[in-house]
Amino acid sequence: MNAKVDEHLDALLAWLLPPQCTLCGAAGSERLPLCDACRGELPYLGRACERCAQPLPVAGVCGRCLRHPPPQDRARAAFRYATPLDRLVQRLKFGRRLGVARLLGALLAKAAQSGHWELPGLLIPVPLHDTRLRQRGYDQAQAIAHEAGRRLGIPVDAHACRRVRATAPQTGLALADRRRNVRGAFAVQKPPAVSHVAVVDDVMTTGATAGALALALKRAGVARVDVWALCRAGR
Repeated sequence: MNAKVDEHLDALLAWLLPPQCTLCGAAGSERLPLCDACRGELPYLGRACERCAQPLPVAGVCGRCLRHPPPQDRARAAFRYATPLDRLVQRLKFGRRLGVARLLGALLAKAAQSGHWELPGLLIPVPLHDTRLRQRGYDQAQAIAHEAGRRLGIPVDAHACRRVRATAPQTGLALADRRRNVRGAFAVQKPPAVSHVAVVDDVMTTGATAGALALALKRAGVARVDVWALCRAGR
């Protein structure tokens, strides 16, 4: 089903079942479960480093990426990891609120459209290890990627890559420790047939996890690998 057909179906569903704002319960707007007032309060990222999406006062590349270029060719993020996006991500990630993925994926797609991001030929969500996937029952990055891809007309391949090593949680680790933690954690099972892909994740903190996956894809022969994150957390 293409993006234009999906758009007509979304319009029909919004007419039959008008959405309510996920945050305040008011009437949604633009066929999304988010009202105009709450949309205006979202923590949009603004200017950021082109390689790691770290917020910057001016557009360009940050000093860290100039000194140590990351594996990805470009990084994009829609929002800062702040209220109320942090609450929504937590609801999806740990509260089993899968319905939130539709809103977050739609917001990522709208950011790509309004920001004129260069669209890749394929979206690849950052995979969970099989153990974590069994515990949680779903992959939040995959849910976001599927909704964003549906709205942008970009295919999603959730099986191209696999997390082959169960890593410790990244929370609380320093940058060097994060990089060591995810080194060699991903394997490319099915090399993409396109030259430009985007790795999709919910939150990008230091970029170590997405960078490890980007490196695996580069080694598998992908010419350009971008990182798309819904939110960018500060260092």
